[in-house]
Amino acid sequence: MPIRFQHKPGLVVYLTVGDPDLETTRRVALAAIDAGAEVLELGVPFSDPLADGPVIQAASERALKHGTRMSDVLALAADLRRERPETGLIVFSYLNPILRFGLERFCAEAEAAGVDGVLATDMIVEESAEYLEHLRRHHLAPIFLVAPTSPDERLKKIAAVTDGFIYAISRVGITGTQSSLASEAEPLVQRLRQYTSLPIAVGFGVSNADHVAEVGRFADAAVIGSAIVANIEKAGRTEAPSSIARFIEGLRPSVPA
Repeated sequence: MPIRFQHKPGLVVYLTVGDPDLETTRRVALAAIDAGAEVLELGVPFSDPLADGPVIQAASERALKHGTRMSDVLALAADLRRERPETGLIVFSYLNPILRFGLERFCAEAEAAGVDGVLATDMIVEESAEYLEHLRRHHLAPIFLVAPTSPDERLKKIAAVTDGFIYAISRVGITGTQSSLASEAEPLVQRLRQYTSLPIAVGFGVSNADHVAEVGRFADAAVIGSAIVANIEKAGRTEAPSSIARFIEGLRPSVPA
């Protein structure tokens, strides 16, 4: 089922679970939801996050040092589902942690926790048959990344198997804040529209209200990741929830209801 965004564009917020600790992640998540985040991507810390820039890489390292595990991510998801039942919850992971946990076990426990969907960044559509079978058995929406370099035939394949929303990365490379939104984002979304009626979210480099407003011209949602993670690191445990709430609220004036 597609995820419905109440604003144009909706706000998708990424958090590295366990950075700086699990309780702070929980408090930040609730603050983010209350400030206007419609979907949370709960990032599973991983030792080799190749698609992530230095900000999220460092956050993963800190979370791993604290012993954050997949079971902690799923426990947090269950807590958030109880506390804020209308929020979209996505587990954002590399494939390795999912396979180490056990694909069937992961899907069963994610379903029980109330997770809506899964984005495994390095799961390619051409090798996804078994992965998709397990997700669908447990009513989890598979979410895939598309890039400006993706040919139309690949966009069509991804659109055919994706549920929830499609994540369009604004540029080739790693995550991280940018001064301006990549020019490749809008043409990518326009090409993708030929093959899907699902919401399309744009991420990689979206970090301020101007970026969010620009994304709103041509896509359904904006994904904010590195800017959120950097804000948490700067604010520290005590101030992080209120700091993130102010940051997200600052994105909303440019986002009409």
